[in-house]
Amino acid sequence: MSRYAITFSFDGTLYHGWQIQPNGVSVQEKLQDSLTTLLRQDISVVGAGRTDAGVHARKMVAHFDVEQAVDCEQLMYRLNRILPKDISVFQVEQVSDEFHARFSAVRRTYHYYVHTRKDPFRRHYSYELYTRLDFELMNQAASLLLDVTDFGAFCKSNSDAKTTICHVVCAHWVKETADNWYFEIAADRFLRNMVRAIVGTLLEVGRHRMSLEDFGKVVASKRRTEAGESVPGHALFLENVEY
Repeated sequence: MSRYAITFSFDGTLYHGWQIQPNGVSVQEKLQDSLTTLLRQDISVVGAGRTDAGVHARKMVAHFDVEQAVDCEQLMYRLNRILPKDISVFQVEQVSDEFHARFSAVRRTYHYYVHTRKDPFRRHYSYELYTRLDFELMNQAASLLLDVTDFGAFCKSNSDAKTTICHVVCAHWVKETADNWYFEIAADRFLRNMVRAIVGTLLEVGRHRMSLEDFGKVVASKRRTEAGESVPGHALFLENVEY
């Protein structure tokens, strides 16, 4: 039995997230079915993490085990022929048996995109906001996250997470143009809905509805009910997974 890793990207618009769902189509299901068809045996794939419905990935990694030897270049080519157009594989490689797409990852980076002027070409992949935002103040609030270890305030209610401890190493807003920004956050792990909840709370700061002191109190409370609303998933991208 040999283990292989697949690196790929996907547009999550039509999917109910990465993980196989009983009542919706998932990216994991599409990849798993394609591999099963091409390799002619039941294949199970393990991803680097879960993404919510509608969330995209520029770089996602998954691993699978297979009995026979695999021609990596040929498999990549054939996968891209049968996978939907919104999923693209750009690397297949043999890895050690100890490699694990989820547990071997040391850092994950997400971007959340917002725009403050109506733009028909960004509407599917960026969150349109109609109010002026204080990005400098939001960056001050975001910097507080670097000293936080317990992110219970940003964990989805009724989550099955065994711990809410995460180590954030980067959290800031980046200006692309006068009207286009993205929030970048990197950590060793993320909780379900965590990035969208953090962005939603930072937007409250940016609208001057929440002070820096209040933001700090929200984080310290470790209660999801104290934080802001989660922003929509269509503007969130898993940008990178590092091992």
